[in-house]
Amino acid sequence: MAHNIKILPGATVCEDCTLEGDITIGGGTVIHPRVSIIAEGGPIIIAEYCIIEEYSTIIHKKSDKQENPPKPLFIGAHNVFEVACKLESIYGHVGESNVFECRSFVGEEVKVGSGCVIGAACTLTAPQILADNTVIWGSEHHVREALEKQPSQLLQLDFLSKVMPNYHRLRKPNVHKRQPSRQSQEPSPKP
Repeated sequence: MAHNIKILPGATVCEDCTLEGDITIGGGTVIHPRVSIIAEGGPIIIAEYCIIEEYSTIIHKKSDKQENPPKPLFIGAHNVFEVACKLESIYGHVGESNVFECRSFVGEEVKVGSGCVIGAACTLTAPQILADNTVIWGSEHHVREALEKQPSQLLQLDFLSKVMPNYHRLRKPNVHKRQPSRQSQEPSPKP
């Protein structure tokens, strides 16, 4: 499997994590040590300002109905993957502002909207679509609609991006913003 890891400026990615396949990590995203992100069924694109905590696993699984070229798994902005959660997906999209709590498991035939919370130790394996703002909790997997939006994680992201370099070795960003071409830098002639 070819490794094509793209880390955008502003992302904090610990060296001690497993990144396999074609993966793009957006600016402001924080990836803790011992995280596994495996793009076996196609590229994974992680948008900006996500938090992926220790021992979390994200796998873009191969499918029998694999498209050519394979469709990327896009993980929206502001998602939080707490300690030891696992997401396996063959679908192309996970919404924004979701929380995957500790030890939760989301199987390959589950589509996740935006603003959802998958509770601690909840296991979702049956094919289903989680509508926006769905909350699943408890040992019996109770379902309800969230009454309010998920709070922003920007303060935690800011704190982590400042503190983590003091305690962990980080991977350096390898994608830089394009410099404007020389033609666009020259002033246009006046008529």
